[in-house]
Amino acid sequence: MNMQATPGAVIQAASPAPPPFLSLKDALSDEQRLELVEYWRSITKRKWVILLLGIAVAIAAGAVAFSLPAVFRSTATVLIEPDKNKVVKIDEVYGGIGTGREYFQTQVEIIKSRDVALKTIEGLKLWEVPEFDPRKDKDDWKAKLKQAIGLTEPEVEWTDEKLARETLGKFNEALDVAPVRLSNLVKVSFESQDPALAARVVSTVAEIYVNNDRESRFKLTQQANQWLQDRVVALRQKLDASERALQAYREGQGLVNLGGSAQAIDSQQIANITQQLVQARVRRAENEGVYKEVLAIRNAKRDDYSSVAAVMRHPAVVEAKKQEAIAQQKVSELSQRYGFEHPRMVAATAELNAASQSVATQADAVATSLMRDYEISRATERQLEGELANSRGSVVAVNRKEAQLGVLERAAQADRQLYELFIGRAKETSASNDLQTQVARVVDPPVLGGKVRPKEMQIIAVAFALGLFGGVLLSLLLDKLDNTLKGQEDAESRLKQPLLTSLPILKGSDRKQVMRLAADRPDSMFAEGIRTARTSVMLSSIDSPKKIILVTSSVPGEGKTVVSTNLALAHATTRRTLLIDADMRRPAVARGLALPPGLKGLSDLTSGDATLDDCIHVLEDSHLHVISSGATPPNPTELLLSQRFKDTLRTLQERYDIILIDSPPVELVSDALVLAPLVTGTIYVVKAMDTPYQLARKGLVRLQRSHGTLLGVVLNYVDFKKAQKYYGQYSAYGQYGYGGYGYKLK
Repeated sequence: MNMQATPGAVIQAASPAPPPFLSLKDALSDEQRLELVEYWRSITKRKWVILLLGIAVAIAAGAVAFSLPAVFRSTATVLIEPDKNKVVKIDEVYGGIGTGREYFQTQVEIIKSRDVALKTIEGLKLWEVPEFDPRKDKDDWKAKLKQAIGLTEPEVEWTDEKLARETLGKFNEALDVAPVRLSNLVKVSFESQDPALAARVVSTVAEIYVNNDRESRFKLTQQANQWLQDRVVALRQKLDASERALQAYREGQGLVNLGGSAQAIDSQQIANITQQLVQARVRRAENEGVYKEVLAIRNAKRDDYSSVAAVMRHPAVVEAKKQEAIAQQKVSELSQRYGFEHPRMVAATAELNAASQSVATQADAVATSLMRDYEISRATERQLEGELANSRGSVVAVNRKEAQLGVLERAAQADRQLYELFIGRAKETSASNDLQTQVARVVDPPVLGGKVRPKEMQIIAVAFALGLFGGVLLSLLLDKLDNTLKGQEDAESRLKQPLLTSLPILKGSDRKQVMRLAADRPDSMFAEGIRTARTSVMLSSIDSPKKIILVTSSVPGEGKTVVSTNLALAHATTRRTLLIDADMRRPAVARGLALPPGLKGLSDLTSGDATLDDCIHVLEDSHLHVISSGATPPNPTELLLSQRFKDTLRTLQERYDIILIDSPPVELVSDALVLAPLVTGTIYVVKAMDTPYQLARKGLVRLQRSHGTLLGVVLNYVDFKKAQKYYGQYSAYGQYGYGGYGYKLK
């Protein structure tokens, strides 16, 4: 071993860094984390606050609900019969009223129309009712505010017509017209603070709608009757003029009977030629493709027509190919028995050549025939086109006369049909009664309505539920925003480091003797937690019998000095232990352990002002040796970086089994980062429910980057009762109750 190496290098070589720690929570899948249980714990933690919030919201909502005026609803049912027979059947003439769902929906909109609403308001003079009086709005807080800032409005001259228009908005808000599904019924409802007024409004709306419908039908019938009479006279005159024009054209053109035999013969001839032309074009199209293929082969001066399907399908070519195949087979059979010079072989070869020549001859002949067929079909097509053009020219004049005659005949026929239709409707209307049957009626008259709002108990119940829901959401939000560490699982999950132990929060007299609590109160939960940390330290780097342990934290006030002193006292019971106070800026070890003031310490030893024996002090009533911080130096970090400090640390390591160093917090100064590479391992102290886990994680990362070895985390100031009750954190201290073993849970 190289004796010039630093103590940290020696320790690190003897004790390799442990593998990366995987917390229990990280080893579980997302489904196993039971987030619903965490939500339930968050709710139960603040259950009384949530309940009080729900009660407060319910009380406020109840006060508002009971202060609101009661509103009553009255409803009437109106039957609309769109399919009922009408006395005057003139729908086809003037457009009709219509039937079906479109008609039904139209009637519903008519009931909600502005005309029906204004007639109802004027009939009942609703502006005299306080809740609908538009003049009250002119005295509300908005008007007073405008008046206060000088935006006064001119005085309004109220008339019945203006009052009705201003009341229309509130009236429409209170009126509800709803069709009943799969029926011809309509529910007409009205809401008012006066139940009798609500019934009167509904009854008036239904009555006005029925009367309006009856009057509109009567007026429509009268207008249609007058219009029919006027139209009949005009249509009669137009019919006479059309018939006279038709007769004059026939006489002038000599077309007494245009449907004679001459027109029939011409039409039949054109039809025959047209049919023949179609057939000729089909034949020409069929032959044109073959013609182009054959012509291309001949232009290329080739004799192979195997690519022309029409040639190869011809019976003569097929037969020649068959003979060629037979000759080919014969040659193949003889070639296996005789040589090429054998007479039978020579004869078979000659037959094969003759057959092949026959195939080529037949293919050429067929190709020539197909080209001739194309030329014939093309000439025939041209001839038929000429004949068709000549035939069409002969009947052009007749067709023109026929077209004009058809126009006149259709005009006369249309005028005659329209005249007969109108004369029939006019006679029907004149002979009918002027009254129309009723198509709408009230089948369920309104009664004094029941109260619809406010529903005080329902409002209170909903408000209570909303208050509870809001409290639950607020509780979950507070827990989501809480970035402190609450227990063992939380610390391991967020810091990604093993938890060495959890130390309870101290109360009463324990806080005064906290520096020596592990020695003075060995039966306490705190002492048990320290012993657990001691065991974890002893099991870490087990190959290194002599260990140097650094204790630090993120910020002051997390209890790192308390952990250092108590852990040193716990080790001192079984091993040679030295506690070094390396926090030379804010030393607390000497004062906490009640050492005499003015003792020589680490700063004096490192600067060379004192010997090692002068700086080591034995704690009274224990086997613990202590090196205090000594006098406050101007440059503590430089002292820790000096070679003298490293040599001193190496010398101390040879004399003691365990050396515990209490260093300043990581976030304030870099002393801990300087010490971390020189020690066996580092213990990081975190204050539960106080230190943000991001801050602690940042300190751990800085220690790792400085090549320090992390042994784990000590979670300090843990309220075990609260953690077990609200966060589900179980420990041997709280779960099994140390009271049965002589320990008592504070």
